[in-house]
Amino acid sequence: MRKEEHIFNYVVDQFADLQVLRYRVDGFDSLTLRQKKLVYYLSEAALQGRDILFDQNGKYNLQIRRLLETLYVHFTGDRTEEPFLALEVYLKRVWFSNGIHHHYGCDKFIPGFSAEYLKALILHTDISLLPLESGETVEAMCDKLFPVIFDPSVMPKRVNQNDGEDLVETSAANYYEGVTQQEAEAFYAVQKAQGDTGHPVMYGMNSRLVKKDGVIQEEIWKVGGLYGKAIEKIIGWLHRAEEVAENDSQRQVIRLLVAFYQTGDLKLFDDYSIQWLKDTASRVDFVNGFIESYGDPLGMKASWESIVNFKDLEATRRTELISSNAQWFEEHSPVNPSFKKEQVKGVSAKVITAAMLAGDLYPSSAIGINLPNSNWIRSVHGSKSVTIGNLTDAYNKAARGNGFREEFVYSEVEKELLDSYADLTGDLHTDLHECLGHGSGKLLPGVDPDALKAYGSTIEEARADLFGLYYMADAKLLELGLLPDGEAYKAEYYSYMMNGLMTQLVRIESGAQIEEAHMRNRQLIARWVLEKGQDGQVVEWVKKKEKTFVRINDYVRLRELFGELLAEIQRIKSEGDFEAARVLVENYAVKVDAKLHAEVLERYRSLHLAPYKGFVNPVYTPQVDKSGEITDVTVSYDEGYTEQMLRYSRDYSNL
Repeated sequence: MRKEEHIFNYVVDQFADLQVLRYRVDGFDSLTLRQKKLVYYLSEAALQGRDILFDQNGKYNLQIRRLLETLYVHFTGDRTEEPFLALEVYLKRVWFSNGIHHHYGCDKFIPGFSAEYLKALILHTDISLLPLESGETVEAMCDKLFPVIFDPSVMPKRVNQNDGEDLVETSAANYYEGVTQQEAEAFYAVQKAQGDTGHPVMYGMNSRLVKKDGVIQEEIWKVGGLYGKAIEKIIGWLHRAEEVAENDSQRQVIRLLVAFYQTGDLKLFDDYSIQWLKDTASRVDFVNGFIESYGDPLGMKASWESIVNFKDLEATRRTELISSNAQWFEEHSPVNPSFKKEQVKGVSAKVITAAMLAGDLYPSSAIGINLPNSNWIRSVHGSKSVTIGNLTDAYNKAARGNGFREEFVYSEVEKELLDSYADLTGDLHTDLHECLGHGSGKLLPGVDPDALKAYGSTIEEARADLFGLYYMADAKLLELGLLPDGEAYKAEYYSYMMNGLMTQLVRIESGAQIEEAHMRNRQLIARWVLEKGQDGQVVEWVKKKEKTFVRINDYVRLRELFGELLAEIQRIKSEGDFEAARVLVENYAVKVDAKLHAEVLERYRSLHLAPYKGFVNPVYTPQVDKSGEITDVTVSYDEGYTEQMLRYSRDYSNL
């Protein structure tokens, strides 16, 4: 342990159901000056896109955020009074979720202050400070925004996935305007039919679909188009990054990304993605652009995100060992041979140190990433997987001694398993999920990559999780030296089943169903194997002192069940079987046992923990000599959550 490790403050803030942490960027000081400059320039490019995600998540988010920030900064009354404290919490939640809907559950926040209180604050604020749109009066702004903030029936869900409803019209996400789900699906069906069926671009990925004067059309996110002002700022920093790129391959990655931003041409995005895959030699790496489609109810349009990182050379030996054996894992998976890749190509994996998080990876972040998302590129060129080591390290250190395991783990046997192995097996499952799971399998010829529609994200995450779970217990991992002994895998099995059946329920409100794709995936798997496990012979519920626990009775059979479900999930994916996906998700992944949920919430509340966690970023400061040359870049960790959010709103507000 480093001398300063014990005084590093991982927990920065806690409010509502959220805890904000810091992460260390160990190894930054050992980078070359050129690499430090590259991290700095790419970090600035990342921060310039912040407003894009706010607008994607809801058409009123930016104005609401700016209104709240103005009232918060210029408030002159008693900052300890209850309504102001409630407004402060609401603003912090808006920052955390990049909008007014929960970042995970997608439901709209309920303010802890009244409309009358907000109106009074507005009327007592200098009108020149208010974020009024051109020609807008204060009264008109209030009439527009107050129903959005206070009325639970107005824009209640950012992403609605309720079966049988029009998912486009009932979702508040700002990807569609004036079109129905049927119209949107028909619009893109025509594009797909007219496009290259062998190498299809990800249609609709970088646009808002709108109906104007009765005509449906796309508003493209590019220079000169939608989000153009922010994209121009991003490009400016990418040009500077290009000047200090580590090699020609990385320079070409940046040039292709810039060209895509300038034109909006999705073919160029594919070219960029392929070149990004090929760049495995660079120590510094980044993602910047429209990437994940979880925020679109139809699973097509991509939210903006960025991560800047560099390779953890020591930890990467683990992922390189996995990726170098990808063909073996593919050949020995329990799925139908017709759904397997004959040859696994271009699979690379590494453990990275995150240096900057932005967009849909900030403040809440993934701990593993596998890209690109294009099915044909993955099939022909492969994929790149990362496990974000310093984020998982921050999670683990912040959670030590918080009482969670003592409350929810069945017995000392399971607790000892988790204490001994859980950090290792959790990271390893992430590696297997990202590197092998997402990179495995194939679609049958002619199958539309979007065939599973709203269920696609849940099925894909379940597929990757199951691939990792199945192989966690394989002797191959012992042979490769990835696990210390034959007992270690049980820690991940127990942790996964406990979470999927019980403890992840702390993340949703009482009475709600499960909406988020990753949560649906975990419950789908856990509930399915519970049901198929021969009336508790494999996994069962048990009671101790009137509390409910999960007990695993047969770890070997549990692994077999994971394999059986993996085979079915891969079939659904490969064949594009929408109806089978719908039945599986609706039967196992969505509904919540109200009695169990109430118990879990009560037990969790007694621990005074926050179910969701996110991060503040470090601050990079260039050291400049008299000639204006950067001589060094330093990193600091002393910026608070509110301080950082207000600075970002001041310095990176481009829309």
